[in-house]
Amino acid sequence: MKAWSPILVCMLTLGGISATGAQAAAESELYLLLRSNDSLLFDAAFTRCDPGALEALLTEDFEFYHDRGGVTRGREAFLQPFTKECEARPPHRPQPSRRILMDGSLQVFPLYDQGVLYGAVQEGAHRFEFLNEKGEYQKGDIARFTHLWLLEQGHWKIKRVLSYDHRPSDPSHQSSSN
Repeated sequence: MKAWSPILVCMLTLGGISATGAQAAAESELYLLLRSNDSLLFDAAFTRCDPGALEALLTEDFEFYHDRGGVTRGREAFLQPFTKECEARPPHRPQPSRRILMDGSLQVFPLYDQGVLYGAVQEGAHRFEFLNEKGEYQKGDIARFTHLWLLEQGHWKIKRVLSYDHRPSDPSHQSSSN
């Protein structure tokens, strides 16, 4: 059995599989690019209220799965209510909510087809803050997310989003039914 160990390690290494897992290193080009795209995505949605920027990051057949809000199928179906909210928001009024990526939570797992990078799974945790009646941000939920990114004609786009495990950021506010 010991004779097979070096051969197996060599095969796994040459095949692009690491004994420590397939996660992209935090300093890798892919990780940094998708971290930047994550920032662009949530900046468009939570800071600038920019449907055009958001649209550019989503595939046409985009799907969003939310543990509390259900399923939204199609980019247009996802963008339509968002666009209406942005149009109705008075200029210079602060965004009613904001998203903060939890430090150290982001992970990126590259996807290959016959050695060619075609996509990546990005997962992490984030928290949300909401404006209270005084116009101050207060802590909201913490949640996990998983994004399926695909490389389409040289551009990274999200095909699927899973948004789950929403819970209060303050454990004392959890209901007894959880």
